[in-house]
Amino acid sequence: MTTLSQQPGWIYLLRDYLDLYRNGSAGGSAKIRSHQHLVSRTLGKILTSDPPFADVDAMQLPVCVHLQRAIDNASHQTTAAITKSVQAMGVFLKWQYGYEKVPKGLEKKYAYAEVLGPNGPVFSDELILGLVLFAPRTTYPTHNHNGITESYIVLSGSTSENDVGVYSPGSLIFNPPGQMHRITTADREPCLLAYAWSGAQGDLIGQKMVFSKPGQRT
Repeated sequence: MTTLSQQPGWIYLLRDYLDLYRNGSAGGSAKIRSHQHLVSRTLGKILTSDPPFADVDAMQLPVCVHLQRAIDNASHQTTAAITKSVQAMGVFLKWQYGYEKVPKGLEKKYAYAEVLGPNGPVFSDELILGLVLFAPRTTYPTHNHNGITESYIVLSGSTSENDVGVYSPGSLIFNPPGQMHRITTADREPCLLAYAWSGAQGDLIGQKMVFSKPGQRT
């Protein structure tokens, strides 16, 4: 059986995630700090346990044409280290939509890649980590996650959630379970986010990604 200890590139990437959550500011929020502690504590335990590793079939989607630009834009940001790790592992990432039906136009502007979680390549049923890539001028429709606490850390570009504030590299966006959220990105540059999902094993394994109906949007 192949394990994480045989995959140094993925170890470097996960250590960079660990640094983000262990050393990042919570802005004085006890809830955000609690989430950061949970993510960093769980990830530290996973790294120590040398979890199973499974090769996944790498896949690119149309939005991936913006990935190199996003990485280049982060070269002088506080997120430069993790974006370099993303670049190193880029050819191994499996980019997906995660939805049975993707809204018209979004299939060219969005994709995500799971790094650690039930669907690997690094296995865990305690935590999900991944990346989300958005093209410029993208609106990601309103949605929520049942039983899942979610955070995004902006690695490159800028984004807004629910039209409240603008988040630049290094910023953390926090969504408690069930919170409706809608994401928009800047007009001229792509946006690369690192995300973490925490929750009960059943919620992490069985989570279905669906957009909300128009009447439910915030």
